[in-house]
Amino acid sequence: MKATRVGAVMTTDVVTAAYGTPFKELVRTLGNHCISGLPVIDDDKVIGVMSETDLMLHQARTSEPGGTAGAWKDRLRKLSRRVRREAAKSRARTAGDVMSAPAVTVRADATVTEAARLMTEHGIERLPVVDEEDRLVGIVTRRDVLRVFLRTDEDIEHDVRKEVLGNTLWLAPQAVTVTVQDGVVTLTGRLERRSDASVAVGVTGRLDGVVAVVDQLSYRIDDTRMRPAGQAAVHGVADNWIRRL
Repeated sequence: MKATRVGAVMTTDVVTAAYGTPFKELVRTLGNHCISGLPVIDDDKVIGVMSETDLMLHQARTSEPGGTAGAWKDRLRKLSRRVRREAAKSRARTAGDVMSAPAVTVRADATVTEAARLMTEHGIERLPVVDEEDRLVGIVTRRDVLRVFLRTDEDIEHDVRKEVLGNTLWLAPQAVTVTVQDGVVTLTGRLERRSDASVAVGVTGRLDGVVAVVDQLSYRIDDTRMRPAGQAAVHGVADNWIRRL
């Protein structure tokens, strides 16, 4: 089973805003479409992302009593850079003023797991999907990504045994013990080569529904130390980055 790509779960009919879209129109757009954020585009290219949080920050700041222009300037001089950026958003009048930029984007051929990693690293709930020329082609949300992780432990175990042990490594079913609990896969056993163990962990981590991989594999031969001098290392697909989701 191949890992699901972003293009298979993304929404292609994307609600967007232009740089100069007025603040009140942004609020109406989110409400009318029942969404919590949208990309800001210019010539079909994503230049930022605007969320409900950005709009709520604006409303909270501008609603403070006694918020005169002079008082704001005096207070801003004493605040951190992050707070000053937030304060600037509070005075925003258009999408270009309130958006977060540059936008974090993803390609349609990226895996859903890669999209989940980006969302986790940046603390965001949506990713504009762009093509090779950075033009908007869709959007993927955290909800879209989480659907993939709803697969049962039994389905995941079946895929590990079939796709990883059988089709990829050509191993006998009893060569590795596979256990899955709440999407966390534990691989236990002794393989012939270290590179096989790396591939087993890496390919397992890319399967749909896998939250993390616990590596309890050992090996008889460390074939990564047997390369001729000057030959580049050929790494498996595992970097253990799935653990950071």
